[in-house]
Amino acid sequence: MAIHYYCRHCKTNIGQLESHTDARSLGFDHLTSNERQDMLSYQTNGDLYVNVVCDDCEEALTRNPDFYELDTFIQ
Repeated sequence: MAIHYYCRHCKTNIGQLESHTDARSLGFDHLTSNERQDMLSYQTNGDLYVNVVCDDCEEALTRNPDFYELDTFIQ
């Protein structure tokens, strides 16, 4: 099982952790059920995809707080 990190806004591949990493050791068990549903998706091959915010999108959101109101701000 690999864990893949992608930006939820621009879909950039941020990185991945190989199969020896346990999702529990990364703290995913501390997420609420809504947070898990929003951030995590398990693939049929056992891989885990994690939706996070990359540095570029975080900077854009910080400079333009009104972007939080939009479903998508990347054109």
